[in-house]
Amino acid sequence: MLSLLLLLLLLPPQGSSEPPGLAQLPRLAPLQSPDLLYADGLRAYSAGAWERAVALFREALRSRAEVGRARRDCGALCAAEPGTELPPVPSSDPGSDFSPGPWERLLLRAALRRAECVSQCAARRLGPRGAAGHRAVRALQDAFRRREPYNYLQRAYYKLKKLDLAVAAAHTFYVANPKHLQIREDMVKYHRMSGVRRQSFRDLENPLHWAAYDEGLELLKRQEVAAALPLLEEALRESLAQMESCRAECEGPEEQLTEEEEEGEVQSESQSGLYEAIAGHWIRVLQCRQRCPGVVATRPGQDSPISDFLPSQLWQLQEAHAQVGNLSQAMENALSILLFYPEDEAVKGALNKYQKLLGEQSSDLSARENIRHFVLQSLGEKKLLYYAMVHLGTSFKDPDPWTPEDFIPEGLRKKLREDQEKRPWDSKTPEPESLAKWRDIHVLEGVTLTQDAGQLNGSERAVLDGLLTPTECEILLQLAKDAAKSGDGYRSRRSPHTPHELFEGLTVLRAAQLARAGTVGRQGAKLLLEASERARNLTQAYFSPDWPLHLSFTHLVCRSAIDGEQEQRMDLSHPVHADNCLLDPYSGECWKEPPAYTYRDYSGLLYLNDDFQGGDLFFTEPDALTVTAQVRPQCGRLVAFSSGGENPHGVWAVTKGRRCTLALWHTRAPEHMEQDRAEAEMLLQEQEEPEEGEIRSGDSSPEPPSALGRRPHQARLEVKRQRPAREEL
Repeated sequence: MLSLLLLLLLLPPQGSSEPPGLAQLPRLAPLQSPDLLYADGLRAYSAGAWERAVALFREALRSRAEVGRARRDCGALCAAEPGTELPPVPSSDPGSDFSPGPWERLLLRAALRRAECVSQCAARRLGPRGAAGHRAVRALQDAFRRREPYNYLQRAYYKLKKLDLAVAAAHTFYVANPKHLQIREDMVKYHRMSGVRRQSFRDLENPLHWAAYDEGLELLKRQEVAAALPLLEEALRESLAQMESCRAECEGPEEQLTEEEEEGEVQSESQSGLYEAIAGHWIRVLQCRQRCPGVVATRPGQDSPISDFLPSQLWQLQEAHAQVGNLSQAMENALSILLFYPEDEAVKGALNKYQKLLGEQSSDLSARENIRHFVLQSLGEKKLLYYAMVHLGTSFKDPDPWTPEDFIPEGLRKKLREDQEKRPWDSKTPEPESLAKWRDIHVLEGVTLTQDAGQLNGSERAVLDGLLTPTECEILLQLAKDAAKSGDGYRSRRSPHTPHELFEGLTVLRAAQLARAGTVGRQGAKLLLEASERARNLTQAYFSPDWPLHLSFTHLVCRSAIDGEQEQRMDLSHPVHADNCLLDPYSGECWKEPPAYTYRDYSGLLYLNDDFQGGDLFFTEPDALTVTAQVRPQCGRLVAFSSGGENPHGVWAVTKGRRCTLALWHTRAPEHMEQDRAEAEMLLQEQEEPEEGEIRSGDSSPEPPSALGRRPHQARLEVKRQRPAREEL
């Protein structure tokens, strides 16, 4: 009967706008534990029971989400129940008057009543065993946090020939695991499959606050401030809601003991007295709560949070409200920022301006109540944690740069307050570190940083030398001579930018096709792919180490001066432009809208020769007239820079000879990665390409994760490790 019910979960409810397989699942009664569902899903997956595996994984995801909601809702409900409120501390000093007495009895009675309320609420929501029946071990929590069920779902959906759902599940896993090699390969293959729609690449777990935040910022960039405001307000509201959910999770069951605690190397609470155990557990809850703002401010797949996420949102809101004339709301947001940074001069200046414009009306305005509550709540917790550091020897790393100095014990202030003075809105984007600091990980031997952004008089620019040897440059130049086609990449226009030069181009796919046919050497076609990948790795390592870049287009292009057409020439080889927006030299704006390639994030130019006249690259101010820097091409030199309006650039006229360059554009959006590249790589492989839809044998993929628990009562989570033939997408 249970198997039948689980299979029925595959059917969407009537009237659902979601595609089959993603619709809201009907609820099983009672709600099953997510660890049991996940373990059963792994068994079904290993057995090749794809429909059952899909049902179980999806129900495990739903169960985990419902447990989180129940914990949050029950915590909020019971905190408001009469008789469950905690008594006030007898003194402002948390270390005073802790002797047994009336205060202790009030505290314990309130705690017992709160526990009773939470247990009864959880039993109503989750079944007779309440939250205790849905406790998950740490390994399972990590698996859900990494979105591992979606990795299995994408394979199961693919087996069921539900390509749209497979792509969505794969993309959802990829967003949280951008460095996962297998899913990166799968994503490339999905991109080149026929029948895959661009809309299929969607994040099914995208948090509401990030969705609203990103959309609001995009509208602000387009100067659509009125349209951006509701989204920015929603982003702030959802950010605070996410923090409350995170804080509720902190009050859940304690984490499984570490191996050190199991072996007796760390004193556990079972070895402590009553008060030490209570204090130890409460300190861990407070430490967990203090991490919640950082958790909410960290994008899926990223390792570090956006600094000062809440104050930054408030700054954007106050500026946006001011631009549309909502001065009262602008002032409220400015006052809210001052709760974090009371002495911030930029905010105080904006506040003075609003007070003058509003007059007497400004006296009735105050900071946002939800922000005031958040700040006071956080400060109260910090005070207790710092007290515990000094008097109980516990540890606490304050994640917030806005904590007031007087909250930090004097002996700790110098260590904890270093490098926390700058605000995100009044500091420039830090320049990348020198190449020497990341060479050991990312860079080929012999590559040197020749010029950084400061030396190039701009931002996010760099010149790196030594990416290609002279021999490699000769191989690519010969490839261009043998295969570059007039007008290739320029809609067959032989002179797309100037009538005084001939433009010839070669894409990676055409090079691979010609190599496969024996028209050009395979060595040159392979080197074209390898050289572009070297440049991508360097560009990512230098500019975007925490956010993967994908090549969106690779083009080997040569510009040749046309004899007899160079006298009194006044034009450029390539006019001044930006790579992801439409540059308006008169206003200095760069409009990020079609027909510009708005998804481009970074650009690269890898030069192959210098035996020509003219043809230097140059950067300008947004007016397209004032030259700020100039770079002479040479073999193996890479000029990399961000693709936006901060880097307008052009090319001086080539007046003699032939100038050849490997032009590269990178994107952070995997849906815009270069589809021809994967096909070119397949063509250059020694083995035959399988037919459309055919699956190639190999290793198993995706493999079930390691054992989720080692204790006897977790034996139900063990899954037999089989290694079925890996089937590529």
